[in-house]
Amino acid sequence: WEKCWAERVTPWDLGGVTPLIQHLVSQEQLPQGRCLVPGCGSGYDVLALANPSRHVVGLDISETALERAKELTSKNTTSQNYVEFKAVDFFSYSEPKPFDLIFDYTFFCALEPSLRPAWAKKMAELLARDGELLTLMYPVGDHEGGPPYAASPKAYEAVLHPCGLHALSLEDNKFSIGARKGREILGRWKKTTPRI
Repeated sequence: WEKCWAERVTPWDLGGVTPLIQHLVSQEQLPQGRCLVPGCGSGYDVLALANPSRHVVGLDISETALERAKELTSKNTTSQNYVEFKAVDFFSYSEPKPFDLIFDYTFFCALEPSLRPAWAKKMAELLARDGELLTLMYPVGDHEGGPPYAASPKAYEAVLHPCGLHALSLEDNKFSIGARKGREILGRWKKTTPRI
Protein backbone atom coordinates (compact mmCIF):
# COMPACT_ATOMS: atom_id res chain seq x y z
CA TRP A 1 0.00 0.00 0.00
CA GLU A 2 2.87 2.35 0.73
CA LYS A 3 4.20 1.78 -2.80
CA CYS A 4 0.77 2.60 -4.28
CA TRP A 5 0.58 5.87 -2.34
CA ALA A 6 4.18 6.79 -3.11
CA GLU A 7 3.64 6.18 -6.83
CA ARG A 8 0.20 7.86 -6.75
CA VAL A 9 -1.57 4.72 -7.99
CA THR A 10 -4.63 5.19 -5.77
CA PRO A 11 -7.83 4.59 -7.78
CA TRP A 12 -9.78 4.16 -4.52
CA ASP A 13 -9.03 7.76 -3.47
CA LEU A 14 -11.93 9.99 -4.54
CA GLY A 15 -9.82 13.13 -4.22
CA GLY A 16 -12.36 14.63 -1.83
CA VAL A 17 -14.95 13.84 0.81
CA THR A 18 -17.14 10.78 0.20
CA PRO A 19 -20.49 12.33 -0.90
CA LEU A 20 -22.46 10.08 1.46
CA ILE A 21 -20.40 11.28 4.45
CA GLN A 22 -20.95 14.89 3.39
CA HIS A 23 -24.70 14.22 3.33
CA LEU A 24 -24.84 12.41 6.68
CA VAL A 25 -22.76 15.11 8.36
CA SER A 26 -24.90 17.92 6.92
CA GLN A 27 -28.07 16.14 8.09
CA GLU A 28 -26.54 15.48 11.54
CA GLN A 29 -27.35 11.78 11.16
CA LEU A 30 -24.21 10.39 12.81
CA PRO A 31 -23.25 9.80 16.45
CA GLN A 32 -21.06 12.36 18.19
CA GLY A 33 -18.18 11.44 20.52
CA ARG A 34 -15.13 9.46 19.41
CA CYS A 35 -14.87 8.31 15.79
CA LEU A 36 -12.45 5.98 13.99
CA VAL A 37 -11.68 5.78 10.26
CA PRO A 38 -9.41 2.79 9.50
CA GLY A 39 -7.58 2.94 6.16
CA CYS A 40 -8.20 6.70 6.13
CA GLY A 41 -5.82 7.45 3.23
CA SER A 42 -5.69 11.18 2.44
CA GLY A 43 -7.97 11.96 5.36
CA TYR A 44 -10.81 13.74 3.55
CA ASP A 45 -13.50 11.84 5.44
CA VAL A 46 -11.67 12.22 8.75
CA LEU A 47 -11.79 16.00 8.37
CA ALA A 48 -15.41 16.00 7.19
CA LEU A 49 -16.50 13.98 10.23
CA ALA A 50 -14.55 16.06 12.75
CA ASN A 51 -16.19 18.81 14.78
CA PRO A 52 -16.15 20.10 18.38
CA SER A 53 -18.47 17.23 19.35
CA ARG A 54 -16.73 14.49 17.38
CA HIS A 55 -13.00 13.72 17.75
CA VAL A 56 -11.81 11.58 14.82
CA VAL A 57 -8.84 9.22 14.65
CA GLY A 58 -7.61 8.24 11.18
CA LEU A 59 -5.49 5.09 10.82
CA ASP A 60 -3.36 4.03 7.88
CA ILE A 61 -0.30 1.86 7.38
CA SER A 62 1.02 4.15 4.63
CA GLU A 63 3.23 6.99 5.87
CA THR A 64 2.82 8.72 2.49
CA ALA A 65 -0.98 8.68 2.80
CA LEU A 66 -0.74 10.15 6.30
CA GLU A 67 1.68 12.85 5.13
CA ARG A 68 -1.00 13.92 2.64
CA ALA A 69 -3.66 13.75 5.34
CA LYS A 70 -1.60 15.94 7.67
CA GLU A 71 -0.93 18.42 4.87
CA LEU A 72 -4.66 18.60 4.13
CA THR A 73 -5.37 19.03 7.85
CA SER A 74 -2.96 21.95 8.13
CA LYS A 75 -5.12 23.83 5.60
CA ASN A 76 -8.40 22.99 7.36
CA THR A 77 -8.57 25.26 10.38
CA THR A 78 -12.20 24.27 11.07
CA SER A 79 -11.47 20.60 11.80
CA GLN A 80 -7.76 20.38 12.59
CA ASN A 81 -8.21 20.55 16.38
CA TYR A 82 -10.50 17.51 16.37
CA VAL A 83 -8.44 15.03 14.36
CA GLU A 84 -5.52 12.72 14.98
CA PHE A 85 -3.69 10.49 12.49
CA LYS A 86 -1.82 7.32 13.43
CA ALA A 87 0.48 5.18 11.31
CA VAL A 88 -0.51 1.80 12.68
CA ASP A 89 -1.75 -1.60 11.61
CA PHE A 90 -5.48 -1.80 12.32
CA PHE A 91 -5.18 -5.38 13.60
CA SER A 92 -2.67 -4.45 16.31
CA TYR A 93 -4.33 -1.13 17.19
CA SER A 94 -5.91 -0.75 20.60
CA GLU A 95 -7.51 2.06 22.56
CA PRO A 96 -8.42 2.23 26.24
CA LYS A 97 -11.66 4.03 25.37
CA PRO A 98 -13.95 2.60 22.66
CA PHE A 99 -15.36 4.55 19.72
CA ASP A 100 -18.92 5.84 19.32
CA LEU A 101 -18.66 5.68 15.52
CA ILE A 102 -16.45 3.71 13.14
CA PHE A 103 -16.55 4.35 9.38
CA ASP A 104 -15.26 1.71 6.95
CA TYR A 105 -15.08 2.43 3.21
CA THR A 106 -12.67 0.70 0.81
CA PHE A 107 -10.98 -0.93 3.81
CA PHE A 108 -12.91 -4.21 4.13
CA CYS A 109 -12.63 -4.79 0.37
CA ALA A 110 -8.86 -4.18 0.46
CA LEU A 111 -8.29 -7.04 2.91
CA GLU A 112 -7.72 -10.65 1.93
CA PRO A 113 -11.05 -12.40 2.65
CA SER A 114 -9.26 -14.68 5.15
CA LEU A 115 -8.72 -11.57 7.33
CA ARG A 116 -12.40 -10.67 7.50
CA PRO A 117 -13.19 -12.56 10.74
CA ALA A 118 -10.26 -10.77 12.44
CA TRP A 119 -11.54 -7.46 10.97
CA ALA A 120 -14.97 -8.06 12.53
CA LYS A 121 -13.51 -9.06 15.89
CA LYS A 122 -11.38 -5.90 15.98
CA MET A 123 -14.34 -3.72 14.97
CA ALA A 124 -16.43 -5.18 17.81
CA GLU A 125 -13.55 -4.66 20.24
CA LEU A 126 -13.06 -0.99 19.25
CA LEU A 127 -16.76 -0.08 19.12
CA ALA A 128 -18.53 1.24 22.22
CA ARG A 129 -21.49 -0.76 23.51
CA ASP A 130 -23.93 1.80 22.09
CA GLY A 131 -21.69 2.79 19.19
CA GLU A 132 -22.39 2.47 15.48
CA LEU A 133 -20.35 0.83 12.74
CA LEU A 134 -20.97 2.51 9.40
CA THR A 135 -19.90 0.40 6.42
CA LEU A 136 -20.05 1.62 2.85
CA MET A 137 -19.86 -1.75 1.09
CA TYR A 138 -17.96 -1.65 -2.19
CA PRO A 139 -17.66 -3.23 -4.72
CA VAL A 140 -20.89 -5.15 -4.33
CA GLY A 141 -20.75 -8.13 -6.64
CA ASP A 142 -19.28 -11.60 -6.98
CA HIS A 143 -16.09 -11.08 -8.99
CA GLU A 144 -13.05 -13.20 -8.25
CA GLY A 145 -9.77 -11.86 -6.93
CA GLY A 146 -8.75 -8.43 -5.77
CA PRO A 147 -8.09 -6.07 -4.21
CA PRO A 148 -10.68 -4.78 -4.23
CA TYR A 149 -12.30 -8.05 -3.20
CA ALA A 150 -16.03 -8.45 -3.77
CA ALA A 151 -18.31 -7.28 -0.99
CA SER A 152 -21.93 -8.02 -0.12
CA PRO A 153 -24.26 -7.75 2.86
CA LYS A 154 -23.92 -11.53 3.31
CA ALA A 155 -20.11 -11.25 3.47
CA TYR A 156 -20.39 -8.63 6.22
CA GLU A 157 -23.12 -10.51 8.11
CA ALA A 158 -21.07 -13.71 8.04
CA VAL A 159 -18.30 -12.12 10.09
CA LEU A 160 -20.14 -9.42 12.07
CA HIS A 161 -23.01 -11.55 13.42
CA PRO A 162 -20.69 -13.89 15.39
CA CYS A 163 -19.21 -10.75 17.00
CA GLY A 164 -22.62 -9.51 18.12
CA LEU A 165 -23.04 -6.80 15.46
CA HIS A 166 -26.29 -6.68 13.48
CA ALA A 167 -27.52 -4.33 10.77
CA LEU A 168 -29.97 -1.61 11.69
CA SER A 169 -30.34 -0.86 8.00
CA LEU A 170 -28.93 -1.81 4.60
CA GLU A 171 -29.65 0.48 1.65
CA ASP A 172 -28.26 1.41 -1.74
CA ASN A 173 -25.96 4.42 -1.66
CA LYS A 174 -27.82 7.04 -3.70
CA PHE A 175 -24.79 9.33 -3.41
CA SER A 176 -22.39 6.98 -5.24
CA ILE A 177 -20.26 8.54 -7.95
CA GLY A 178 -19.28 7.38 -11.44
CA ALA A 179 -18.59 3.68 -11.91
CA ARG A 180 -19.44 3.01 -8.26
CA LYS A 181 -23.16 3.68 -8.85
CA GLY A 182 -25.21 0.54 -8.17
CA ARG A 183 -22.19 -1.15 -6.55
CA GLU A 184 -22.37 0.37 -3.05
CA ILE A 185 -24.58 -0.43 -0.08
CA LEU A 186 -24.65 1.51 3.17
CA GLY A 187 -24.80 -0.68 6.25
CA ARG A 188 -25.43 0.69 9.75
CA TRP A 189 -24.53 -1.81 12.49
CA LYS A 190 -24.94 -1.93 16.26
CA LYS A 191 -24.09 -4.37 18.98
CA THR A 192 -27.02 -6.43 20.15
CA THR A 193 -27.52 -7.54 23.70
CA PRO A 194 -27.76 -11.31 23.97
CA ARG A 195 -31.18 -12.53 25.09
CA ILE A 196 -31.09 -14.51 28.35
